[in-house]
Amino acid sequence: MSWWWLVSFLLLLSDAVNRKNFKTCDQSGFCKRLRGMEENKSGYYVNPETINQVNSSSVTFTAKHEMEKHAHTVILRVLKDSTIRLTAQEKEPVHPRYSPVDSLGEAPLQDQSCTLSKSGQTATVSFSSHKAVLNYNPLRIDVYAQETLVASVNARGLFHVETQLLKPEVNEEEHQEGEEGENEEDDLGISAEEIAKMDWEESFNSHHDSNPRGPRAISLDVTFTGFDKLYGLPEHADTLALKGTGSTDPYRLYNLDVFEYELDNPMALYGAIPYVHALSPKHSVGMMWLNAAETWVDINYSNEKSIVGRVLSSIMSSDEVSRIDTHFMSESGLLDLFLFLGPTPKDVTRQYSNVFGPSYLPPLFAISYHQCRWNYNDQKDVLGVDANFDKYDIPMDVIWLDIEHTDGKRYFSWDARKFPDSKEMLSTLAGKGRNMVTIIDPHIKVDKNWGFYKAGKDHSTCGIYVQNKDGGNFEGHCWPGTSSWVDYTSPCARQWWAEQFSYDNYQGSSPSLFTWNDMNEPSVFNGPEVSMPKDNLHAEQWEHRDVHNIYGHYMHKASSDGQVLRSQNTARPFVLSRAFFVGSHRIGPIWTGDNYASWEHLKMSIPMLLSLNVAGYPFVGADVGGFFGNPATELLVRWYQVGVLQPFLRAHAHIDTRRREPWLFGEENTALIRDALILRYQLLPYIYTQFYKASVDNSPIMRPLWYDHPSDTSLYSNQEEFLLGDSLLSSPVLESNEKSHLVTLPGPQVWYDYHSYTKYSPGTMHISVKLSSTPLFIKGGSILVTKMRVRRSSQLMESDPYTIIVALDNKGEAKGEAYVDDGKSFDYKNNKFSFQNLSFTGNKLSCRSGVKEAHYKSAGVERVVILGVDNSLSASHNGSPIISTFSKSSHSITLKKPNLVLSDEWDIEFS
Repeated sequence: MSWWWLVSFLLLLSDAVNRKNFKTCDQSGFCKRLRGMEENKSGYYVNPETINQVNSSSVTFTAKHEMEKHAHTVILRVLKDSTIRLTAQEKEPVHPRYSPVDSLGEAPLQDQSCTLSKSGQTATVSFSSHKAVLNYNPLRIDVYAQETLVASVNARGLFHVETQLLKPEVNEEEHQEGEEGENEEDDLGISAEEIAKMDWEESFNSHHDSNPRGPRAISLDVTFTGFDKLYGLPEHADTLALKGTGSTDPYRLYNLDVFEYELDNPMALYGAIPYVHALSPKHSVGMMWLNAAETWVDINYSNEKSIVGRVLSSIMSSDEVSRIDTHFMSESGLLDLFLFLGPTPKDVTRQYSNVFGPSYLPPLFAISYHQCRWNYNDQKDVLGVDANFDKYDIPMDVIWLDIEHTDGKRYFSWDARKFPDSKEMLSTLAGKGRNMVTIIDPHIKVDKNWGFYKAGKDHSTCGIYVQNKDGGNFEGHCWPGTSSWVDYTSPCARQWWAEQFSYDNYQGSSPSLFTWNDMNEPSVFNGPEVSMPKDNLHAEQWEHRDVHNIYGHYMHKASSDGQVLRSQNTARPFVLSRAFFVGSHRIGPIWTGDNYASWEHLKMSIPMLLSLNVAGYPFVGADVGGFFGNPATELLVRWYQVGVLQPFLRAHAHIDTRRREPWLFGEENTALIRDALILRYQLLPYIYTQFYKASVDNSPIMRPLWYDHPSDTSLYSNQEEFLLGDSLLSSPVLESNEKSHLVTLPGPQVWYDYHSYTKYSPGTMHISVKLSSTPLFIKGGSILVTKMRVRRSSQLMESDPYTIIVALDNKGEAKGEAYVDDGKSFDYKNNKFSFQNLSFTGNKLSCRSGVKEAHYKSAGVERVVILGVDNSLSASHNGSPIISTFSKSSHSITLKKPNLVLSDEWDIEFS
């Protein structure tokens, strides 16, 4: 066996943060070209005679460049709920342009009626209380939300489409300088010599990109007017509020495998969602640039008289106009732009969900605690870890196995020496309500004697593997050595992949075995930027450059489909992916990749996860403890205290790190980690309810403080605290040896300490903290449904009773919701669930069904706690008294054994 690939990979790993392995904008040909464009010299204009309202919701027109002959068909489409879609396509292109339509939601887009009017040098498309004003020359589209200008498209004149051409065969002798005659021009008015000088080929380090179809990048500027901050563009290890890029590279979106990634810079990471959210006290607007190719985004914050010099001076009443300029640049693909006009952050979320769909509803175990490392050594090791969780009374739902569990890095297999009876191991775990996850990567070991590889290579219906530029199966190097990569962009290949999850094909698997898709950016150890050559070919002859950012999304979907298929469409899937794209939130969770055991990486996990939630991806997490390195005990404890309040909770570690299971750091620290995990399990009913709400309208589960308080500009840069749903605020301790902790509690409502019930007025304050402290606050006016009896796993808690916590607001009122189903099947789609609305008003706690046609019998209620009361009150249900206790110190009343069922309708009267 040749080991050169492994040596080269280890050298790469040892120089993990060397930016020389990854391109800058200047090293990316199209980024350098488009970023170098001169502003305010747009050559594009609109012929008014081409403006046409083709139906009740769409207006089309032709855009042309004054120096070129080619033209573009532009369609402005009005969608329901204050949403605009803008697309542009060359007329009669040499090659089609890729459009990632599978990113759109499963429900069809619903149009909204609009009207078209023309006046002078503009045309206006009006809908609801909004309008889009099309300026003819130069081309510019000004978008107004309720008479307020919020966005301008091409205000800086950076719209540009590199027209696809056929590369000519240039005979140097025939084109010597001084020869008679003029160079022939193509149909677009560009000479053969000029075409030949274009960037048809490109090299980076030792890698060559043949780029056979030539330059075909697209560029567009969008200016957000009257806004203070911009958020989104995951994934980057950077601040929550996006920074201006005038003195740095643009933000890059190109899915890459980056080891021990740097913090506080715009370099690309594992996933890409080209979405931004503009925020001001009065308005929120979202924008999606739907493109799966490599993308760079420049951002500039400005506060100048008028916008872009004189462009908007005639339409803005204020002399000072704050604005945020963005410039999106993609290597290929269609121009496909969505604008969500708000006006509130929650409105923007709903509008986003209308187009790209809500999040998926995971099984209950998926939002519980996951224990992972690279690698648990063998079956005995796994069962020993499992037993120790019981020994130390620590709840846990899932144990994970990394690549070493396989037979020589052959996925869908087991190392028979290490795991001689995987079914027995899985059965032992399942007996405690626990599950297992195994890793399955996209690279397939090239082994002519391995049936799996041969089945893909010899598939009779379609090509299973990605091809190289010459049409043969692409081979590169990854964990197994020489490998081929499954072409998940092919529906046929995805179906084949899904079928591999059947119990017959995946020998030794069971219904309690789930999946982890890693390395699916894709990572290729000997490829350009540790990835796949851009001139590789996929289904329908799309080049890899066209589909790069959606490749991992398709793998994620194929694996999820495989789990659904194996259960005959009865059980919800669970697949964790590292790579992601627009729409991946409908499939399953992702995590922030190969972080490091440092306080800085712990801090950065919060803005990274918040950015993902803002950009429409609720089910996200970061490796607790840090993947690389060995965390100090204090850091590990603090990381658990942060992680238990984030949507996806998994501890993970590199193969070269010391073991770090929760019981290995002394009895005192074991107790602290246990307490943190118990808190997670207590909150599972509340967190599961947040996941249900996300499955309806994609509401962020982990959200910035400004999301619920957009008028408070002091919160716009807060990235140390976050809301978990709409009722809990986490203010984690992120500094070593901290004794006095700064907390910000937004107004106007009061807040309650989750642990002590201490009442706080809104504002910024310091509180004393110890290593055992997990600062967590309940918003006044909220009702939380929890479970205080914590067992080995979430499944074993199913029949345990609930504790309801009522946190009264300034008016003595509160409300909340509780969602319950079987936690595992698709039966909820047939109304087999309970969604209850709880309210406290007029000295009465009421529980009513929020979905009358839904039915599911839940567990009972064992305790009700009312916070924010000054005197003892008696309580009764249907005239029967309920035992109650008043605490003067915590200003709370506790009701015990009210003999109620959460899924029923009932009232408790107080007097």
